[in-house]
Amino acid sequence: MAAPLRAICFDLDNTLWHVDPVIARAEARLELWLREHYPRIPERWSIAQLRDARLALAASEAGRAHDFTWLRTESMARVAREVGYPEAMAEEAYAAFYTWRNEVEAFPDVEPALRELAASYRLATLSNGNADLARIGLAGHFSVSLAAGALGFAKPDRRAFLAVAEAIGCEPAELLYVGDDPGIDVEGARLAGLRTAWMNRFDRPWPASLAAAEVTVVDCEDLCRRVRVI
Repeated sequence: MAAPLRAICFDLDNTLWHVDPVIARAEARLELWLREHYPRIPERWSIAQLRDARLALAASEAGRAHDFTWLRTESMARVAREVGYPEAMAEEAYAAFYTWRNEVEAFPDVEPALRELAASYRLATLSNGNADLARIGLAGHFSVSLAAGALGFAKPDRRAFLAVAEAIGCEPAELLYVGDDPGIDVEGARLAGLRTAWMNRFDRPWPASLAAAEVTVVDCEDLCRRVRVI
């Protein structure tokens, strides 16, 4: 017999909001900001090239690849040094980017569903990203919010999922993890002993190589209906 469900943990990006246009807009604004304040950088480096530099840094520094904040600031500091700017400008650039990165609008189903679910379950978040729930306005819905940068390891590392269960005070089998990525979120949570829900907002196919999630939902309203029967 399955353990009773006591808590629900959510991924953030592309689960509670659509992150792709947010990042694209933030990076476009960063490019304009750089042209105004540090023009030698965009003269030499496009946004795509800066992204490639972050990916290369992540590949060379595997122990810190989970920390998106460090990757952005460190890669920018190296670029700044290359074109003759002080490395400290990277912190200034990141502060500007981070403001725009958190200009997020949750999907309309999110807040009503969180209010409903909070009446019966403890709620948490676990993300590989670095969104600021307080800035976004959703922090008050969750008793626990963990991110890879602070934990020191990222999903699908089982330690990340187990850290949520410990922080929220339940056994892994009593915790449902809801995320959009079949491998990182759903398979990672399953292997850590959690229950799993796949948030498939964009009508994507499930990878044939992976075991199916316990439930598949299209939005948080659908999740509210499904948790009553799992």
